[in-house]
Amino acid sequence: MTNEMGNAAGVQERYAQDRAAILQLEAEYLLALDWGDAESYAALFAPEGVLEWAGGRAVGPAEIFKEMTAYKEVVARVYGTDSAGNPVKLRHFVTNQAIYVEGETARGVVYWFEMANNGPGDSPLIGSYGHYEDAMRKVDGVWKFVSRRIFNEQVPGRQSGPDNPARAARQP
Repeated sequence: MTNEMGNAAGVQERYAQDRAAILQLEAEYLLALDWGDAESYAALFAPEGVLEWAGGRAVGPAEIFKEMTAYKEVVARVYGTDSAGNPVKLRHFVTNQAIYVEGETARGVVYWFEMANNGPGDSPLIGSYGHYEDAMRKVDGVWKFVSRRIFNEQVPGRQSGPDNPARAARQP
């Protein structure tokens, strides 16, 4: 009985550690995105990692690095500057994180929204929202994205479908 209880506690502890590491991956992703840190952003993907976003599809950290560099230019062009002439600041936030860990792999569905200081008088304004559909795995003991599909409800062709994405993510 003690061995079974010890094993269950070990499984729960590993799950908690893996989930915490995946939440850290999510946080580092958003910080790299918002600060335009293409190098850190690309490093969050596995060697075969795939990023699907409104700007296209990139495979592998080198291509993802290029996409992130292009994203910085898109943000500057679309959002412009604040009243002082500084680039508008974007900040992304996540909520409703459904994460399913199975050993060295995981799947997740995460809501996101984006705010920028481009409202009247440089006030915050929600610019867009959507969700991520993720596949992740450990690479040398560190959680990385194997794929991240970004759904954006304001972009034609990038909207979510009618089915609950968490339902599919729960399936092994």
